[in-house]
Amino acid sequence: MGQLVNLLHLHTTLSFGNSPASSAIASKPLRVEYPKANVTFKCKAYGGELDALPHVQTLEKFPKEELVEKVVLSGAKVILVSDWSVKTNPRVFAAESVADFLSSILEYKVVPIQCISHNMVSKTEGFEKADILLLENLSEFRGEVANCVKFARVLSSGVDIFVNDYFSRSHKILASTCGVARFCYACLAGFHFEESLYQLRRLAETNTKPYVAIIGGSNLFDKAAALHTLASRCDGLVFVGMMSFQIMHALQLSVPLNLVEHGALKEASDIVHFAHNRNVQILYPKDFWCKNDRLSNKLEIFPAHGIPDGWIPIDIGPVSLDEINSILTKCKKVTWIGPVKFYSNNDTNGASKVAQMLNQTSQRNSNITVVGNMACEAMVKESNSTFHFNMIENASVVWEFLKGRKLPGIMALDRAYPFDVDWNAVYSDPAQPLVVDIGSGNGMFLFGMAKTRTDLNFLGLEINKKLVKRCLDSTLQCGLRNGYFIATNATSTFRSIISSYPGKLVLVSVQCPNPDFNEPEHRWRMLQRSLVEAVADLLTADGKVFLQSDIEAVSVSMKEQFLRHGKGKLTVVFEKSYAITNQGWLKDNPFGVRSDWEQHVLDRGNPMYRLMLCKSTSSE
Repeated sequence: MGQLVNLLHLHTTLSFGNSPASSAIASKPLRVEYPKANVTFKCKAYGGELDALPHVQTLEKFPKEELVEKVVLSGAKVILVSDWSVKTNPRVFAAESVADFLSSILEYKVVPIQCISHNMVSKTEGFEKADILLLENLSEFRGEVANCVKFARVLSSGVDIFVNDYFSRSHKILASTCGVARFCYACLAGFHFEESLYQLRRLAETNTKPYVAIIGGSNLFDKAAALHTLASRCDGLVFVGMMSFQIMHALQLSVPLNLVEHGALKEASDIVHFAHNRNVQILYPKDFWCKNDRLSNKLEIFPAHGIPDGWIPIDIGPVSLDEINSILTKCKKVTWIGPVKFYSNNDTNGASKVAQMLNQTSQRNSNITVVGNMACEAMVKESNSTFHFNMIENASVVWEFLKGRKLPGIMALDRAYPFDVDWNAVYSDPAQPLVVDIGSGNGMFLFGMAKTRTDLNFLGLEINKKLVKRCLDSTLQCGLRNGYFIATNATSTFRSIISSYPGKLVLVSVQCPNPDFNEPEHRWRMLQRSLVEAVADLLTADGKVFLQSDIEAVSVSMKEQFLRHGKGKLTVVFEKSYAITNQGWLKDNPFGVRSDWEQHVLDRGNPMYRLMLCKSTSSE
């Protein structure tokens, strides 16, 4: 077996391969397991809808046997891919300094290597000198921020498993978080990434009331969609930053025009009206601490509607803080997103006071989520323990999520099935052997098989949700208790679904996978290595794989994929009962039941290219 490496993206980005360092790392308990929240998150303010966050494959859930056999936490080589700012202290954030620091923490040799545009120092040579490689700061390269295909290919060269632990950039399309995913065998969420997803899910839940959002920062125009979402979820919106003046302006209150964001009046008015129609309370500062540039050492408190010329707000005042405290005493859930910050960078105590209030609120078993660097820093300073809070440092990720946008760094990861299947509810006898049809379409093949073979259970995995709904309706109408369909992308969810089945997997079929007509050279890309290996692992001894297509090149490709990635467990079947063509294809469908597309092809008078593979008993 060739050299295998695993790429893990952190605030640095990590990867695991065959070193003693990774064995030690793997043996340490890294995190506790969090319960998964099933979230339905909708906002109809703009006619749009926020989908629940997708469930993704995680490093914690990745099969340990896969890690041992390939690119592993246990017995793996490690590459850390870094992305940090060197502007603050270039000496501290030099690659050599970071490598030395990591070496002292991990007690294994960490060595930095260079990445030069579309070329890279050999990883193999690097591993001769180190246990772990640290790939230098990628933010300096155009190929990284442009998600360049060539750059991503070089970055992922020799890498099998990509682990993303860089949640704070999951709203960005980068080569190291998105581009590399297309070249890696598996793409997983790291421990920190998984925890952050859990926190984002908790933020989206609405089963805890009253729920209030404390909103800081500026740029209301850009965040209008997110504010609509919050208004659709919360019982109150508390504005504590520059957006306050836009809200006050929309409420037709007197505020200095130089404090109002140009061009945001319509958006602010829409938010106010939407909140009013839902009986959502809007709270804005009633007073401010202000300063005058001509009187630099003097601070004055002015009411929000009476800030004199020459004075600018730098912090919320005591009346405002009392109002916030009053509303928080009644809350069971609070989200604080954005800084308590105005025109000045001077130290102010507004953020500290809000943090103290939330700390008190948390003592009453309230659900507190704090978002953004400044808010998180304030909470850490004012709290003896941060275990009572959910903290997400990068506010941009949350704002994008609240806008209803897909987060590219999350979408690039492999999917996991979102919940465990209740097989007892699905089948009358879940212990019966299972047949799985991948890409089941209209379900013609499975329905025909299920009616004739009541001693087997049949499962269709189909990405088209409308087809699946139609098939499920048909199973109910027919009263079938040995047939079922799931709407999913089997490429990434096959293992997580089938591994929980209590009986044996005896047959997997892939029939006439759909072509990509826009890119003919990339047709039938559904059959990825991860899917083939999952089938080879989960299939019982003497289990069969049935492949067929009306395009010979596709059947050849599928055959090659299963033989190449089947771990030596699968062989082509040439049984005497099967009629074989001169080219080695099965002349007839051995089951006597045709799929809808197969029937369509035969009705046209065209041939089908079929073959059967079998899993050897010695592989078990």
